[in-house]
Amino acid sequence: MRTDTVWQDKTLVESFLGVRGAIPYAVDQINTALQVVDRAGILVKRVADLGCGDGAIAHAILTRYPLTQVTALDFSEPMLEQAKKRLQPYGDRVICAQADLYTPDWQAGLQSFDVIISGYCIHHLPDDRKQALYREIYHLLNPGGCFLNIEHVASSTPWVENLFNESLVDALYDWHQSQGGTDSRDVVAQRFVYRADKKANILTPVETQCEWLRAIGFQQVDCFFKWYELAVFGGVKEA
Repeated sequence: MRTDTVWQDKTLVESFLGVRGAIPYAVDQINTALQVVDRAGILVKRVADLGCGDGAIAHAILTRYPLTQVTALDFSEPMLEQAKKRLQPYGDRVICAQADLYTPDWQAGLQSFDVIISGYCIHHLPDDRKQALYREIYHLLNPGGCFLNIEHVASSTPWVENLFNESLVDALYDWHQSQGGTDSRDVVAQRFVYRADKKANILTPVETQCEWLRAIGFQQVDCFFKWYELAVFGGVKEA
């Protein structure tokens, strides 16, 4: 039984987006992913953003690569509403569409891409579906194209997981106070870190996922950034 349908809930989406700016190194993660794209020497014309959320990554891509068209996909209608608002100034350079990565049908009608990127989305899929999706991504990439995943991954031990959770609570609490919030640290922890919808997370170690990518045929596979359970990893399709 799938658990990611919680992201169809508008209240949950608004709660998440309300604190997204407090996620540690959020800007650095996007910048790292785009630096890899730059170093790969790709002429970036067509990009797919899988699980686009509110369009933050798509916005960064459209700004950095002025000749690029972005196809922004998400299965959450509340998220797509936010993405359309954010990306509206880019006009026909953006295609926003509802698509469910849980099945191969998400590819229907899509052409090939120079870059496929995803942010905090694929960890909601079971491991066998993650691997199938990575194969689908590989086949949709143009030769020399790049796949980058900005993702929530599994800790190596429960002790490290607890370290991540408490470090994230600290960051969110500090941000909450800087915004004039009056909630206690415990309230912030329960609302944003130890929350009920975490059951939708199916976390997998980044090393395991990199091995999957290599087995599929991706080259230059690596984890390019990591802060506890937050990682940027991916690879390049052979030219």
